[in-house]
Amino acid sequence: MINITTRSARDIQGAMGVVTAGERGYDVAFRQGGALAGGGHWRAYGKYLEERRTQLASVQVVNDARQQAQRGFRADWERGAHQFSVHGNAYRGQADQPEPGALQTGVPLALGPINTAGVNLTGRWNYLLGEGAGVSLQGYLDHTRRDVPPTFGESLDIADLQFQHALAAIGAHALVWGANYRRTWDDVRNSDYIAFLPAKTNQNWSSLFAQDEVTLGKSLRPVTGARIERNGYTGTEFLPTLRLAWTMAPAHTLWASASRTVRAPSRLDADAFIPGKPPYLLRGGPRIRSEVATVFELGYRGQPLAKLSYSMTAFHHDYDHLRTQEVDPGGTFVTFGNLMQGKADGIEMWGNYQATPAWRLSAGLMALHESMTLKALSNDAAGPGTVGKDPSHTLQLRSSFNLGDDKEFDLMLRKVGALSEPDVPGYTALDARFGWRLRRAVELSVFGQNLNGAHGEYGPLATRTHVGRALGVKLVWQR
Repeated sequence: MINITTRSARDIQGAMGVVTAGERGYDVAFRQGGALAGGGHWRAYGKYLEERRTQLASVQVVNDARQQAQRGFRADWERGAHQFSVHGNAYRGQADQPEPGALQTGVPLALGPINTAGVNLTGRWNYLLGEGAGVSLQGYLDHTRRDVPPTFGESLDIADLQFQHALAAIGAHALVWGANYRRTWDDVRNSDYIAFLPAKTNQNWSSLFAQDEVTLGKSLRPVTGARIERNGYTGTEFLPTLRLAWTMAPAHTLWASASRTVRAPSRLDADAFIPGKPPYLLRGGPRIRSEVATVFELGYRGQPLAKLSYSMTAFHHDYDHLRTQEVDPGGTFVTFGNLMQGKADGIEMWGNYQATPAWRLSAGLMALHESMTLKALSNDAAGPGTVGKDPSHTLQLRSSFNLGDDKEFDLMLRKVGALSEPDVPGYTALDARFGWRLRRAVELSVFGQNLNGAHGEYGPLATRTHVGRALGVKLVWQR
């Protein structure tokens, strides 16, 4: 509803208020913006969310109520070729902790509410050099606190600095390069149930990146790039990428890409011990390495008719060194390893059709097949069942109809395939919305969700929340 990072303050001058209320809970938000003295624009916002507890299929209440308050600001201004932006956010929230808990330790726990709080500040400077060239510098500071009783608490501080330089075109080449550095200060409060060892640690990440976009005539545009990252767990990682776009005709584009990406280990992979004191049943992953994905994509987007547009993307992912839980040869404890590999193949499609000036139809489809296997030295028999928990298909249909200049009616249908391990049946959900602009600056809408009945979406049956029918209203006021 309010996104402080993607629009400039110039776009949201004036005031705006939003109130949404339904059977699950309610949220309210406000936004105020204006001009800065000497040029530029600013805005401030705040929002509050409160959600009541849900239920299982057995009508038993789930302890998952939550509430959160957030506020923030943004300012943008220019001085000649210099552009400046600064924005910040602060939040505080509390969420009840349903069984079995945020971290599963293997023993029943007396769970308490999870308390979170944080504040962040981002500053950005752009300098336009002319002929498409420019430099930018961005700094980011973040502080978060999280208390998850009775298992652990954490205080984390992050400082991040990024530099980027776009060069003026050199013939057919458009070059961009840059560097990034991040440092964290992490302090965990351990318990008898789980420990992160060491409890306090400082970590550093750094990277260099470069990209070259080449224009070959009016129809062919290859892009090559690479990032070299360094982290404290696995050292240096090389992440290349190659993309190619071919404009076959003014309204038809074919594109392809290949890239390598990694998920570097976190403290949960390398430093977690269960229970919090010896003898340990889980001893982290002292030899943990990055999970690797090699990604290939082939896509098409086009507009064959003035009223019809669509896109299609086929993809193939090769995964290696996926995380496993390996039993020590002595049979006394478990440690994390990287002895699983896999593949994923799929296709995504999306289309829009303007049936009449007042009626718009949209449709989307995703089909996915995943396969995970253990390597020869792994003894994690449950490993392949712990990943790849994605539906084999999803389908979305949407109808948007304008009933005159001040009223609109939307219908949304989505179908989601079943999940396995644990088994979750597939489901179909129908949503509807009627919006009415009471005045130029006031809009009221009534909406219904899951109108065709309740369903579960994920998790084992014993703790699976059932998402039921819900009705609500939304009021938007702005000037």
